Amino acid sequence: MSNEVSTSNAKLVYVLYLVGILIGITGIVGVIMAYVNKGDGPDWMDSHYQFQIRTFWIGLLYMVLGSLLFIFVIGYFIWLFWLIWLIVRCVKGLKRLDKGEAMPNPTSWMFS
Repeated sequence: MSNEVSTSNAKLVYVLYLVGILIGITGIVGVIMAYVNKGDGPDWMDSHYQFQIRTFWIGLLYMVLGSLLFIFVIGYFIWLFWLIWLIVRCVKGLKRLDKGEAMPNPTSWMFS
């Protein structure tokens, strides 16, 4: 797979995650794309795909936890944290992707 195609696919996954804030199904499409493309490119690209896969699953955990605690006020704060967390992770990933850099800590729970 060419480097441009691989970069475009990873960029599309980040965009799908951001669109998923409004249209939830695009996040699922994004994680499927990340799983399919992982291992097809150079190691620095694989770090982005690993970061994206973890972003999806950790984000899903935050959303479920927020939903369970929705009857209490804390659920709203968990959802707000998830929203900010997702945007920051995607923006940081896009910036590093544009520079051709690997994610420094793709297994991180926070922002990288």
